[in-house]
Parts: sequence; C-alpha cells; structure tokens
Amino acid sequence: MALTINTNLSSMIVQSNLSKATNALNQAIERMTTGYKINHASDNAAGYSIARNWEAKLGSLDVAADNAATGADMLSTLEDHYALISSHMQRVRDLTEQAANGTYGSQSLAAINSEITARLEEVDRIAANCEFSGQYMMDGSLKSGLAIQVGTDSNTTKSQIELKGDLFRRADIMALRVAKDTDVDDEDPRKDVTDAQMEAARKEFAKCCSGYDVENGRMTTDANEKPAKMLDKIDEMINIISNRITTLGAAQNRIESAIESIGVQSENITSSLSTLRDADVAQESSNYIKAQILQQASATLLATANQTPSIALNLL
Repeated sequence: MALTINTNLSSMIVQSNLSKATNALNQAIERMTTGYKINHASDNAAGYSIARNWEAKLGSLDVAADNAATGADMLSTLEDHYALISSHMQRVRDLTEQAANGTYGSQSLAAINSEITARLEEVDRIAANCEFSGQYMMDGSLKSGLAIQVGTDSNTTKSQIELKGDLFRRADIMALRVAKDTDVDDEDPRKDVTDAQMEAARKEFAKCCSGYDVENGRMTTDANEKPAKMLDKIDEMINIISNRITTLGAAQNRIESAIESIGVQSENITSSLSTLRDADVAQESSNYIKAQILQQASATLLATANQTPSIALNLL
C-alpha cells in the first residue's frame, strides 16, 4: 500500500469500525434499558408492525374482559335481588300455611295479614329498584334484552353474548302472580296499571293469604279467599323465581367461560409478543461488552493510524 499524506486509509478503516462499535454499544444500551430488542421500525420492520398489532389486540382483549366482568356483575346483582324476593315469598308461604290452620282468631290473622302485606310491599320495592349502572332489571324495561360485548370485532356471533329479555322480566307481585315464564309476554302484565291498583292487588293477595279482611275487620268467608287455596299459587310463584335464577346461572356460566377464553387469548398473545419483542438481557450484556472492547481498541488504533502520514517526513 502506498504511503500517502492526503488520504489516510488506515485511519478511515479504523474510524468506520469505531463508528460500528459505538453504534452496537448504543444499541445494546438501549435494549438493556428499555427491555425491548425492537425499539424502532428500523430494528425489525415486520416485527415492529406485528408487535403494534398485538399490542392493540391485547388492549381490546382487556376491554372485552372488563365488559364480560361487568356483565357477570350485572347478572349477580339480579340474582341477589331474586334471592331476596324468594326469601320474602317463602316467608309469605310460611305465614299463609300458618293462617290455614283453623286455630287462629281474628287478632292473630290480622297480625299475619300485616306481615304478609309488608313482605309484598318489600318485594315490589325490590323489583322497582333493582338497578345496575342505570339499567333497571326487574321492571320490564329490558324485555328486549341486551348484548354483552366479549369479543374484539363486530361479529355478533363470535363477539357477543345475548342476554334475552326473559332474564329481565317483571318481578313484582302482580307480574309474578300472572307470569307463565314460557316466553316474554307480548303485553306487559302491568301495562297502564297505577300504583293504587298495585296497592289494591297486594291487599287482595294478603287478604287471601291470611284469611283476614282488613277493610271490614273480619275473617274472610269466601271459600276462594281461604289461605289453603293460596299455597299452590305461592309455590308456583316461588318456582317461577327459582327457574329465573337457574336461567341466570346458565347465562353467568357463558360469561365466565368467555372471561376464561379471553384470558387464554391474552396469555398466548402476551407470550408471542414477549418472544418477538423482549430483549435477551444476557445476550445484550454480551453484545455490550463486545462493543465496548471493540470501541476501546478502535480508539487506541485510531491514534496510531492518525500518525501514519507523519512517517513520510522521514523520507525528506
């Protein structure tokens, strides 16, 4: 190789290698400090795009999981309210069975009537106030049902769980007394019914269950208003409540299954994303040491290479 002054090829070679070593050192530092081996699209264009898509998918799955959990909470709230109503109706049945025993006089039956009336009022209050996030679930306003978004796309079959309207049927005394629970009624059983009519219906129900006519202050004489006649009807109402709770349980199972499925998807994508994007700290540490050594060696050699043209002075 010719000895020249204007062009120091040795220095240029060393500078190039010093730049490469410095870049490798900086890259290793960046990867170790961020924990990612893909920090820019230039690191791995295809991998960068895939990682961004997977991150978006994970965000969508988190929202879907929250949706499903909220749906499960909604149904749990409804189930708990039905459990309260069931307990009140069971107490009404117990009191009715007690009143059916011919050993009680007017005073005792009046007391039974009073408690039954209070229980029925509480059932209607629970039904009117069973609410979750602004949705009233026992007043018939959700008879068209609703959908829980448990997926990440617009496909209703794959991404939604439909909660049919029969889950949200009326649960007040008047509605339970006429309910068949086969399909959602075409007509609302309380359509155009006033609060006064509801109160009158409760009083009539309590009179039949207790065998005591509060308005007239006497025991009932009509055979159709005897407590024993009401036991089967109360049993039917309790069975309706139990069937609704069972239906709620089936819907809750679907939502719980969806939550588990979302968890599996999220776990798999997270694992794949880690494989694609996360830095191997052991490998990057090795690269860091290697680049550091090459950088120091290049810096030392650069000083020597820069002195090479001065040898030409010895020829003068």
